[in-house]
Amino acid sequence: MNYSVKNSGGQIASAIIVPMVVIVLISVIGIFGVMHWSARLSDRNAEQSQHTLIAGAMQLSQNYLVKQQTGVVIWEEAYHVVNQPDPDASWIYNNMTHWLYQNHGFSKSILFNRAFAVQNVYAHDLTKMWMTPDLIEDLRPAIAKVRARYIVSMKKTPSGLYRFAPEYSETRRSIAETGVTSINGRPHLFTASAVVPQILSISKTRRPPATLVSLVPLDGEKLDDIAEMSRLDGFALAGSQTGRNGAGRYLLHSPRGRNVGVLGWNTNLPGSQMLDRITPFLALAAFMIAAVVIAVIVFTRLMTKRLARSEAMAVHAARHDALSGLPNRSRFHALLKGILEKGFGKNTKAAVVYIDLDHFKDINDTLGHSAGDQVIVAVAQRLKRVIPDASIVSRISGDEFAMVIRNCEDDEWLEYILDQVQDEIGRPVMIGSRELFVSLSMGVAVAPRDGNDPDELLRKADIALYDAKANGRNRRSFFEANMEHQVQSRDRLSRDLRLALKNDELDLAYQPQSDTGGRRIVSVEALARWTKADGTIVSPAQFIPVAEETGLINELGIWVLNKACAKAHDWPGVIVAVNVSPNQFKHPRFVEKVMAILAANNLPPQRLEIEVTESVFAGRNDSVLKALRRLKNLGVKVALDDFGSGYSSLSYLRRFPFDTLKIDRDFLSGMNGNPEAEAILVSIIQLGKALGMTIVAEGIETLEQLRFLQAHDCHRMQGFYISRPRSESDLATFLADFNGDSTGGFGTDLSYQPREAGANF
Repeated sequence: MNYSVKNSGGQIASAIIVPMVVIVLISVIGIFGVMHWSARLSDRNAEQSQHTLIAGAMQLSQNYLVKQQTGVVIWEEAYHVVNQPDPDASWIYNNMTHWLYQNHGFSKSILFNRAFAVQNVYAHDLTKMWMTPDLIEDLRPAIAKVRARYIVSMKKTPSGLYRFAPEYSETRRSIAETGVTSINGRPHLFTASAVVPQILSISKTRRPPATLVSLVPLDGEKLDDIAEMSRLDGFALAGSQTGRNGAGRYLLHSPRGRNVGVLGWNTNLPGSQMLDRITPFLALAAFMIAAVVIAVIVFTRLMTKRLARSEAMAVHAARHDALSGLPNRSRFHALLKGILEKGFGKNTKAAVVYIDLDHFKDINDTLGHSAGDQVIVAVAQRLKRVIPDASIVSRISGDEFAMVIRNCEDDEWLEYILDQVQDEIGRPVMIGSRELFVSLSMGVAVAPRDGNDPDELLRKADIALYDAKANGRNRRSFFEANMEHQVQSRDRLSRDLRLALKNDELDLAYQPQSDTGGRRIVSVEALARWTKADGTIVSPAQFIPVAEETGLINELGIWVLNKACAKAHDWPGVIVAVNVSPNQFKHPRFVEKVMAILAANNLPPQRLEIEVTESVFAGRNDSVLKALRRLKNLGVKVALDDFGSGYSSLSYLRRFPFDTLKIDRDFLSGMNGNPEAEAILVSIIQLGKALGMTIVAEGIETLEQLRFLQAHDCHRMQGFYISRPRSESDLATFLADFNGDSTGGFGTDLSYQPREAGANF
């Protein structure tokens, strides 16, 4: 044993020590080389950083000049004076150029008119020799940028006029350009700004602005300010470059790229200073490294054992879930593959079961993630306890588990086992002193009946789980072939819908709402419609649920909202109503998106009505109510759709002051002379009026329904008796005919038509 250990030590010495000594020597030499290289690199970086400081200080000084000039260039009176055919020179002198000199030190100014011609020249010493053609040519690029930005800021409105709406930067409140130029060999800072009105103006044409260029010498106080901001030693202005060692140089260029001067300073070289201080310690470091190498060799064997133990723990951690201790997804897949490769005995099967805890997110949201973790651990322990021997249970992710139940005799035996699983999980889970009741949904695929490939079985079990959840949760579903067809159809429809949105293949229909007397159309409801390229019409009842499930409802909803707002200009005075899905309200910036759409389409918020159902409040009451109040404060009308279809409508009417109340169509279809249905309908109308809301009845299909609602003064009416949903062009004709009909609106093309499925979106 001792000989073996000794021999092993000799092998370690020859295999480790010699290469390690060589490595140490190379490392020490490399360290010296790297240190010298790093010192030079640090010096270069320091000089670049100081150069950046100068550039930033220059920019801050120039931005400050813009702010100083703002008082005379953003001024209604100045705008009108300088744009007159024969501007008042004394007014410009007293209120602009000389005022800038007295208050901010701008010693020279040039005012260019709209035609880019010099309109006014100012110098505090009353000279004009300084204004040369070379100077004007030097300033030309900066002035051209100002004029171009001004032109771009004139936004065309739907009426054909131009609205001055500049996009100001964070550091400026005017349309300006700054820089450096030279006058008689002396550097000057300048700022060129467009003379604009304070109040946003409207004009028929876009014309360039008058531009005021103000200049101040780059010396004295201005130079001291830049030096103070940069905090560099030896800061000075030179007429040309200096080649003095240790001196930094910042070249000043005019807008035309001409050198107009140099800012110089004493550079700080931290790399060289550091190298001088650290060199004595490098030798000591080399000695210490050698000592460390020896210590590493001594503990090599110990570390090898520890690494072996750590590897075993890492392998276990890589294959198991840290919280529940169950095999994780990858390990479960490997175990399932092994079981399937071994095959099955006579008249035996193996079942793959996907499990999802119902409404687990509510536990995390209400009690916290710690309580959720305790529930996961409790469920894992119960699953291990209840499943038969030789079966496998795994935590796939979050609140999802998977099982493999081996040696299934038949479906009846498997049903018995799954009943036990549900009963075991159904027992209350104690979280502190609180009892929680957990339910689960299960999807089952059976091998070899549903396949022998692990991925295929897992996919089919997942499809069956989806079916269980879609049919009410707290149940189980066995995979059937028609389920796969449904999933594939839903997936194909989802992909087609995504492509249709991308290619703008959807369209909108609009269903009018009349006033009480049926004499005027006061509102239209925007409804999504989809006709494929091959002429196939896809019902909203098909693609709206798919959009909800896949998250496309957000993109679809914004598309509907944007298009409806864009078309609203074609129908002056008519409110446009748009349905908003509960999922859209989950987006944290939904209100901002609505504001952006209104602004982009120049539509007053009062012309838009957002329709929501009670389900929008589920689980996120506070955030939804906050979003609704923000929309209402903007002026957007908010309607509660399908009122009466839920059990908690009255509580939402109390918590949020809706503008509009839409009575669910089922109340009208249930009338037919039924006194109870009519009494309920009248009560809803009276309730809405008492709360100050506009009442809308939808689903009107007969004259009797219309007359009944008119008798009880329902504010707005919608339905196929009024009008079917119409295309954009058809709606324009309908509105012209309806509102222009001297008989009172009804009487043209308003015959009853059957209700269209899914017409509410």
